[in-house]
Amino acid sequence: MFGKEAFGGGFARTVGVAALSFALAACGGTDAGGTPSEAGDRAEETTAGTASGSETRAIETYALPGERVFPEGVAVDKATGDFYVGSTQDGTIYRGDVEDPGEGAEVFLEGGDDGREAVTGMKVDGQGRLFAAGRSTGRAFVYDAGSGELIRAFETAREGEEGLINDVTFTEDAAYFTDSFRPVLWRVPLRGGEVGEIEPWLDFEGTPLRYEDGFNLNGISVSDDGRYLVAVRYNAGDLWRIDTETREVRRIDLGGEALTNGDGIMLDGRTLYVVRNDPGVISQVELSEDLSSGEVAGEINDPSFRFPTTIAEYGGRLLVVNSQLNLEPGGSMGTAAPPELPFTVSGVPLPGATRP
Repeated sequence: MFGKEAFGGGFARTVGVAALSFALAACGGTDAGGTPSEAGDRAEETTAGTASGSETRAIETYALPGERVFPEGVAVDKATGDFYVGSTQDGTIYRGDVEDPGEGAEVFLEGGDDGREAVTGMKVDGQGRLFAAGRSTGRAFVYDAGSGELIRAFETAREGEEGLINDVTFTEDAAYFTDSFRPVLWRVPLRGGEVGEIEPWLDFEGTPLRYEDGFNLNGISVSDDGRYLVAVRYNAGDLWRIDTETREVRRIDLGGEALTNGDGIMLDGRTLYVVRNDPGVISQVELSEDLSSGEVAGEINDPSFRFPTTIAEYGGRLLVVNSQLNLEPGGSMGTAAPPELPFTVSGVPLPGATRP
């Protein structure tokens, strides 16, 4: 997920295949000064083209309270339909109902509690536990997604090092956290219903994945069988496959394509969705059976996107976080322009999905 700096580049491409580019009109955030309820009530009908024609689908907008949220990560509890969004500014975690965009989201966990001063990537596992990455604090957290009770808090800070715990994914027996500044993949054992201690599971020194200046590994996801992790390197725009059994690290061959500014990702079978802050699209990549190669097949775009960072899926739609981190005060991309209020999450149709 996105942190303190940003890097230019990237490409914009629209391909008329099953993953289409959504050239959608008349939807998006409110004008500056709009209220959360105004934004949440907007569920406008727009036309989304498909390979076989076009159809009218609804685009929802979920509002987040606050003027300095600059949200980043998003997670969904599939058992309840609740979604969670975290603030990069103070670590507040918000909760909303995917099926009720009109209500927007509300504060679930106050910023600063438990040493949680910033939040980036988040996910909910099959046992209703919310895992949250702590950005440049080097911390990570595990909460009960229903009650908000703290289950575990982790500290990865090392003297003389600058780390950035960025995103998280799960296999059946472990959670894996990316670190954008340190060439380490962190692992938390999950066995017998217990959450273990965090450990530096894989050192990328000596592997084909070389860390460079700026943001490196960012979003991370896992194959259906748990054998492979897939991660995107933000600054280089390349994808990497990591074997959870052998720890082999292999670059995924994209035929020369680059997904620069790749942030949050989601692997759905052999289809990988990659959020790219700039140009502000979600690229769709069709991967080979062993996930060793792939082809960029299309992209999802919407006028409501505001420097998107991460995604989560529920009920045939993608929840897309509109971070506006390009307007973050004090950030390297920060400008004099204020963010558009309220901060929002967009709910866009997942290509090929049938919504209930």
